Amino acid sequence: MRKLTYYVAASLDGYIAAPDGSCDFLPFEGEVREAILAEYPETIPTHARGPFGLTATPHRHFDTVIMGRGTYEPALEIGITSPYAHLEQYIVSRTLTSTDPAVEIVADDPAALVRDLKTRDGMGIWLAGGGKLAAALRDEIDELVIKRNPVVIGTGIPLFDGPFAPTGFLPTACRDFESGVSIVTYARK
Repeated sequence: MRKLTYYVAASLDGYIAAPDGSCDFLPFEGEVREAILAEYPETIPTHARGPFGLTATPHRHFDTVIMGRGTYEPALEIGITSPYAHLEQYIVSRTLTSTDPAVEIVADDPAALVRDLKTRDGMGIWLAGGGKLAAALRDEIDELVIKRNPVVIGTGIPLFDGPFAPTGFLPTACRDFESGVSIVTYARK
């Protein structure tokens, strides 16, 4: 069975974006960028794959991405309607209408969508964000991969933006970088 992995960058205090949705305080550079390009090449948007030399790079973990409207919105703002054309794409939104035939809009019950996707053949499913969607899918998340950045921002969009519901995960791997970034992997307890 396929698994759902919440793979996302976050601050030390658990935020994935600033209050306005920006995430430029979470750098993508140096040794961390090289590690991500090598280990998670499919998470690079289609329009950036060429400049990074990834056009012929096979997927390592995921062939499907699911994200909330807030995560999808920055691509739309610059005219990109299919940011991960090399993956099967699902956007969870009650207000967004169809923007691209390669992107499926899901208005209701993202957990049912994920349960259905898990029964299909294929690689893993990448939950790209945001915090509200992650909270809605908390019971479906099998693995967390958190790129923990050495910065505290105080407020913003949290990793999980939902009701109090303790959910256990166990660390299974950690890779530390000289920049202070750590990539920590957790499996559902």
